[in-house]
Amino acid sequence: MRFRSRGRADLPGLRGGWSGLGFTVIGALLGALIGGFVVVGVTLLLKAGMEFVGRQEISVILVVPLVGLVLAVLVLRGFGVSALAKTESARTPAWRTFPPGAIVADISADVVNTAGEEERFPWRLAPIRTLAILATVGSGGAMGTEAPAAYLGTAAGAWLGDRGGEKWRRLLRPAALAGGAAGVGALMGIALVGTAFMLELGWRRRAPLSVERVLAALIGGFVGWGIDVVFGLSLIRLVVPHEPPSSFVQAVITALFIGAASGAISGIAGLAVYRAKTWQAPPAVRLALAGAASIVIALALARIAIPSAAAGPGGGAILWAETVPALPLTILAVCLLRAAATTAAVAAGGCGGVFIPFLAVGDLAGRVFAPALGVGNDLGGAAGAAGGIAGGYRLPFTAAFMALGVGGPPKSTLTSLATIVFATYASAGVEGGFEKLRALLRPKRRSQAH
Repeated sequence: MRFRSRGRADLPGLRGGWSGLGFTVIGALLGALIGGFVVVGVTLLLKAGMEFVGRQEISVILVVPLVGLVLAVLVLRGFGVSALAKTESARTPAWRTFPPGAIVADISADVVNTAGEEERFPWRLAPIRTLAILATVGSGGAMGTEAPAAYLGTAAGAWLGDRGGEKWRRLLRPAALAGGAAGVGALMGIALVGTAFMLELGWRRRAPLSVERVLAALIGGFVGWGIDVVFGLSLIRLVVPHEPPSSFVQAVITALFIGAASGAISGIAGLAVYRAKTWQAPPAVRLALAGAASIVIALALARIAIPSAAAGPGGGAILWAETVPALPLTILAVCLLRAAATTAAVAAGGCGGVFIPFLAVGDLAGRVFAPALGVGNDLGGAAGAAGGIAGGYRLPFTAAFMALGVGGPPKSTLTSLATIVFATYASAGVEGGFEKLRALLRPKRRSQAH
């Protein structure tokens, strides 16, 4: 499938000056409104499905998410077509034709790969991807709603900007960027989280932090937050710390231990998810092996904790940890199993996000050390969640804005911010150690082959 692509300087809407800023503001407002409402509508459906499955017995929690994964794979692999594998005719519709080499379930890749050049965003694939998202996340699979929010918001903005002639297309880039920011802002209920999320994802592709991009992301984030406030949505539940550290030393030690734990665990999970996403195996093999692993993990979570801990992206596990006085080792086991559950869902070909699963993994990792450190479980969970986002998803600024937006005593907020720093370095250390291990193993494999 071919997408129209022009250089950054060729799109008039981003040439700068008052005219360019005017198009940015108009495009961002329109894109944020349509993107925000599209994301809210889809997320409400996903939330209803996740909550329904989470209330069921373990037999339903075992079967329904697995059926959802099967449906997602069938939609993306059976109904979707690769541009290189067309055998029927050249008239295969664009809305089910994936670009060559695309990982069909990786919706975040489209947001990242087109950052700064959103006119290349393949918005026509949004309907088929939406079906896969509903099948995976709405059935209680171990994936989250933030990547769908960013993807669908960006797709809605790109669609809007692609509706007219050259002048109207000046709105496309700010509309797409603001649509994604509005989607995440409405989901999280924190304006600057939506802004930072989209800008940090774009920075992975070295998209410039121009005035136009920052302004569009800010408008999108605040519009999404406004939608959340006006309609009282509360689409996601974030843990608010209430009890601050008693001293500076306790705060530093808390940040160090929880940051190291949440960063290392989520960092390992991030590496596992990446390997699962790029696993070169036939779809049927991936689905069979990863589906079987999902069943084993769900049974273990139901036995160690409660059945709802095995459903969804991890909210049920957090509620269990808040209400049940479990031993730290038990919480650690649930934390590791939740990371494994998300990895298995990705390996099977599920279509969803990992931001919220990493948030849950980090939250549980923080609660493991909270009793020994003498801090409240709420602070351990909030700081760990921020560390999980910084370490697993590699979004430290987004995690920082989340910590600032959640609220709580200033000392607790500062502890969470320090946790993000330690988690970032811990995750980087895990990644560096993994790369060194791979480098050491390569010569051995080659020598064994000879």
